[in-house]
Amino acid sequence: MKFLFASLAAVILGFTADLVFGDPSSRFHPICLIGNFISYMEKAARKLFPKTPEGERGGGVFCGITVILVSAGIPLFLLIFAYRVSLLLGMAAEAVLCFFALSARTLERESMNVAKALEEEGLEAGRKAVSRIVGRDTESLTREGVIKAAVETVAENYSDGVAAPLFYMFLLGAPGGYFYKSINTMDSMLGYKNERYLNFGRFAAKLDDAVNFIPARLAALFLILSAGLCGQDGKMAWKIFRRDRLNHASPNSAQTESAAAGALHIQLAGDAWYFGKLYKKPVIGDDIRPIEIDDIRRINQMMLASSAAALTVFACAKALLLWAVC
Repeated sequence: MKFLFASLAAVILGFTADLVFGDPSSRFHPICLIGNFISYMEKAARKLFPKTPEGERGGGVFCGITVILVSAGIPLFLLIFAYRVSLLLGMAAEAVLCFFALSARTLERESMNVAKALEEEGLEAGRKAVSRIVGRDTESLTREGVIKAAVETVAENYSDGVAAPLFYMFLLGAPGGYFYKSINTMDSMLGYKNERYLNFGRFAAKLDDAVNFIPARLAALFLILSAGLCGQDGKMAWKIFRRDRLNHASPNSAQTESAAAGALHIQLAGDAWYFGKLYKKPVIGDDIRPIEIDDIRRINQMMLASSAAALTVFACAKALLLWAVC
């Protein structure tokens, strides 16, 4: 039972380290290694399975299951070894693993770099900065488009990069965080609805929808709560969340974006270009006022407050559960 409390403490320590240091950039970062492994498994699966729709779907399932087992299995075996040596060693190792799986500070830093580039160097610098954190084409974005893209990515990636990993870490420890991150990374690499990935990436996309279903909605609620704490409109955040939370092809992506749009009194989403092709998308929120650079700062304040709220709620819930069964 002691190691369960140590695991709880490790998640809190990992989250704190992320807020202080941010996610280090390295080709040996665990998430980068998972990404490399996904690329390797995609090539291997495409060679093993027939080049038919059914074969590609089968290859996608094979690739996905293998990536998940390896990505969650390695941290699990490392922690089993570390905890057997020493409770403190296990807690330290788990804290480091949790640190690498969270990205609140880096999300804030990268999005604020967009604001800084726009303010100090102009539109071209802003487009370049925002291209680091979004998947859409940025070459023709207006100033308002750059700001909107930054706000949207903070709102959406707060769920993927902070709330959801925390949710699975508190459920299953650090291996749970890597179980989630492997699926989320696969979806970002394989989950496209184009000719290459429509069949092969279907398993990753559907699984990502499933594992994000509860965390995305909890993340939106934390964001609504943080709106009031950060001086934004919590009542409007709730209203737009209830109205527009399904205004996206994904059942989860608009959950936090709708809360953010309502809290800030702005309109997000809408049509966007990806790989030279225009994708028609519904808007989220009401165009009550023009979007402005300070909205990047505001959404980051809300994101950090929401991250702290998620940590507090999840940690208290797990601590109460552990004490109840002791």
